[in-house]
Amino acid sequence: MKRKIRVLIAKPGLDGHDRGAKVVAKALRDAGMEVIYTGLRQTPEQIVKTAIQEDVDLIGLSILSGAHMNICKKLLQLMKENEIENTPVFVGGIIPTDDAEELKKMGIKEVFGPGTSLTLIVEKIRELFSEVEA
Repeated sequence: MKRKIRVLIAKPGLDGHDRGAKVVAKALRDAGMEVIYTGLRQTPEQIVKTAIQEDVDLIGLSILSGAHMNICKKLLQLMKENEIENTPVFVGGIIPTDDAEELKKMGIKEVFGPGTSLTLIVEKIRELFSEVEA
């Protein structure tokens, strides 16, 4: 029996809108994954600490505040310092196309914009997990 994929969904920064994060979390649960949701206003330090404590396979960030470049840079730095840099990170939210490309260059594995189908998100998460497990 294959183990469940463990995904951390986090809402970093001061943005207080978490409906999208909750919708994605529910879709991942419905797809058979185990989801840990951090709640609102998490710091990159808190997210990394939770990822380590929960031994997650992937980290998903929901960012609507416009601070995605700084938050992702800090998160990836902390992940490297804590030796979990091989844990794939994906981001969803209002992210300009140019920034999405920069995030991928920094090490973010996927960027999901508004209107991305939940089916596609689930498929991509499974692909990212299979790449890590291979």
